[in-house]
Amino acid sequence: MPGIIDSHVHVNEPGRTEWEGFRTATRAAAAGGVTTIADMPLNSIPPTTTLVNLEAKARAAYAKTFVDVAFWGGVVPGNRHELRSLIDAGVVGFKCFLCPSGVDEFPHVSADDVRETLLELLPTKTVLAFHAEYERNEKTTRSTDNPELYDTFLRTRPDLMELDAVKLICDWCTKYKFRCHIVHLSSAECLTLINDAKARGAPLTVETCYHYLILTAEEIPAGSTEFKCCPPIRRKSNREQLWHGVKNGTLDMIVSDHSPCVPELKTRGNFLTAWGGISSLQFGLPLIWTAARTRGTPLSEISKLLSSQPARLCGLEDRKGNLSVGMDADFVIWDPEESLTVEADDIHYKNKLTPYQGRNLFGRVIATVLRGRYVFKDGKICDEPAGRLLLNADILKAIETR
Repeated sequence: MPGIIDSHVHVNEPGRTEWEGFRTATRAAAAGGVTTIADMPLNSIPPTTTLVNLEAKARAAYAKTFVDVAFWGGVVPGNRHELRSLIDAGVVGFKCFLCPSGVDEFPHVSADDVRETLLELLPTKTVLAFHAEYERNEKTTRSTDNPELYDTFLRTRPDLMELDAVKLICDWCTKYKFRCHIVHLSSAECLTLINDAKARGAPLTVETCYHYLILTAEEIPAGSTEFKCCPPIRRKSNREQLWHGVKNGTLDMIVSDHSPCVPELKTRGNFLTAWGGISSLQFGLPLIWTAARTRGTPLSEISKLLSSQPARLCGLEDRKGNLSVGMDADFVIWDPEESLTVEADDIHYKNKLTPYQGRNLFGRVIATVLRGRYVFKDGKICDEPAGRLLLNADILKAIETR
C-alpha cells in the first residue's frame, strides 16, 4: 500500500526531547509503515509560532529523521503577522486551540483571534486546524469524586465541549469558505453538525484517532492513566457511531495524535492531574485493520483513511499518499493475516507506556520503503536516517549552512 501519512504527531524536540525526539519518533514511524509525519506546533520549546521558532525546530530535526517530516505552524494570540512567513517556509497549515492547550507557551485563541486569523489567511491556500473543545466555566466534578476513576475525568470533558467548538468552526468555515480542519474528533454527537456544514459547501475536513475507534470508556481500569487523552475516550456506543461516520465519509481520515510524555507525568494514577496523551505512532495500521476487518471495511478504504486523505490535507497529494507514476516511491508492505502482540520491548518511540500493552493485533508490517529505499525490513530499522524535512528550499539551505 502507499506509505502511511500521519498528519498529527507531537515530537516535542527541542525543549521536551525527553518526552519524544525526532530520531525516536521517526524510527517508530518507519517500523509502523509510516513514511511521512506532520509535526504539531506545540509541546516543543519554542513552539512553531514564528519563522525563527520553525528554524529552531528544523535545526533540531535535521539529519535525524528516518522518514519524511512536515511541519504545522501554530496560531496563538498576537502572532497573526508571522503566519505568511511560515507559509512561505513550507508549513502544511496552522493549528489553534479554543481552550487551554495544556502548555503555557501555546495559549488558546478567542473568537476574535480566529476571525482576524481567517482574514489574514484568506488570500492563501493553507488550512486552519482546530482543537475542537470549547471550555465553559461550570464545574463538572465534585470534591468527593474519586480522581482514580475514569468516569470522574470523563465528566470534566463532556460532549458539550466538542459540540460548542464544532458549531463555531462549522459557522466560520461556512461563512468564510476557508479550509478548516477539526483534529481528533471524539464525540459522535458532532457528526450531524459536520454533515450539515459539508452539505452547505463548507470546505471542512475532520479526523478521528486510533484510540477513539479502538478503546472505550467502559474498559478503562481505575488508575490506568495511560488511557487519558483530550478529548477523552468515550463509551462503546459513541465508538460505534464514529465508525459509522468513518464509513459514510463524514470523518475524512484517521491519525495517531501521538502525544507522549515522561512516565512520571503519566503514571500517577490520578486522571485529573496526569498528562493527557496517547502514544501509538508505531501501531496505527494494525490497530485500525484489526477493528476494520470485523466491520467489512476494505483495504482500499484503509489506504484512503491513513494515506491519501492525510496527504491531501497537508498539501502533499502531488507526491505522497497513492501509488502513481511520478509520486515518491513510499510503500508499506504488510501481511493482513499475520498477528502481533504489542510489547514494550518492540516499541521504538522514546517512552513505552501505552494502553495497548499486551493487545493482540492483525496486520504485521513487513517492510517500509521511502523513495525506493528500505527504511524498515524484517524487524530492523535502517542504520542511517533517510528522511527529509518537507520545507521550502530557502529555509533548508539556511539550516544546512549554520
